[in-house]
Amino acid sequence: MLDRLQAQAPDALLALIKMHAADARPDTIDLGVGVYRTNEGATPVFRAIKAAEQRLVDEQDSKSYLGPEGDTGFVTALMPYIFGRDATMGGRIEGMQTPGGTGAVRLAVALSKAAGVTRIHMGTPSWPNHVQILSDVGVEPVLFSHATAEGGADLDAVLGAIRNAAPTDAVMLHGCCHNPTGVDYTDEQWDAIAGALAKTGVLPILDIAYHGLGKGLDEDVAGVRKVLAVVPEALIAYSCDKNFGLYRDRVGAFYMMAEQPDQLGAITSNANALARANWSMPPDHGGAAVRTVLRDESLTQQWLDELDEMRSRMRRVRARLAAADNEAPGLNLAVLGEQNGLFAMLPLSKDQIVKLREDHGIYMAGSGRINVAGLHEGNTPKFIAALADVTKD
Repeated sequence: MLDRLQAQAPDALLALIKMHAADARPDTIDLGVGVYRTNEGATPVFRAIKAAEQRLVDEQDSKSYLGPEGDTGFVTALMPYIFGRDATMGGRIEGMQTPGGTGAVRLAVALSKAAGVTRIHMGTPSWPNHVQILSDVGVEPVLFSHATAEGGADLDAVLGAIRNAAPTDAVMLHGCCHNPTGVDYTDEQWDAIAGALAKTGVLPILDIAYHGLGKGLDEDVAGVRKVLAVVPEALIAYSCDKNFGLYRDRVGAFYMMAEQPDQLGAITSNANALARANWSMPPDHGGAAVRTVLRDESLTQQWLDELDEMRSRMRRVRARLAAADNEAPGLNLAVLGEQNGLFAMLPLSKDQIVKLREDHGIYMAGSGRINVAGLHEGNTPKFIAALADVTKD
């Protein structure tokens, strides 16, 4: 049977990683891999996580199964940071642990399908795995434009998608630090989106993958809270891989908001059944480390300080790029200072991206997406000069 399978195209990002690793030049710049990096190019383990892991080594007395819902203490400890003071919205929100934000997105899509959703509207460009997950689960992706040519969010497009959605449709939105564009909705735009969702009753699926890496913990979920305050129900996917540095430990959470608290039992039972069939039970270690951090005041403060360091560094990189706007005509680098998170999109041609790689040792995705955390004070001048070189004609 297996000889019937056809070879699939290799993942473009994995190919880029291999090319960069094979490049012997000493001053190459990797802007492709979507992880946070320090000025030295490292992706470190958070100090708060290290301390929490040591406590687990010393105190954890079992590795027994937790069940499909995972570490409920971890799920509950996150909720005030996501949803605010009334973390359960009057008892209307319940959650469970998932294998990374990817697992949370997949569970949101699968649960929405079980509830009757047949199509999900989503802005493009988006994280490439979004469409793959929708297609694999068997829900039709309906695409609209996320960003304008000027580098802002296309409010008319998302409002059009919401207003024209069928009763069996859902709309997927990035909560903050949009991947891959860095283009987030403004507070006023979130007001309009929340109003449209409330008026139409379309199910919102909110993907929060970079919380705290944009403007701040409360600021980054202000739009999500606006939506949840006015809609009857919603599904929320959350990742701790970035804001706790737990990439390889796959730490995510999935939350369900019902119209009435007494509806949550049936909803969560369906989510548990879907999780059981997909991964049975989520990996425990990373979630336990996050729970340990958030239950200890000193470790929580240490985590918040580290998150501030990361966010401030990326904002400095964006400011340097924005200040060099006139050095690379046509790229509109100035708008990068207004965007958020790890990623940005540069309007470069395929030939220009190849030239950056071959002539200057600068590696980025073929779409023009860059990871701004791959830049720092030492290599930003080289990057700006290289952009000037490939755009000079």
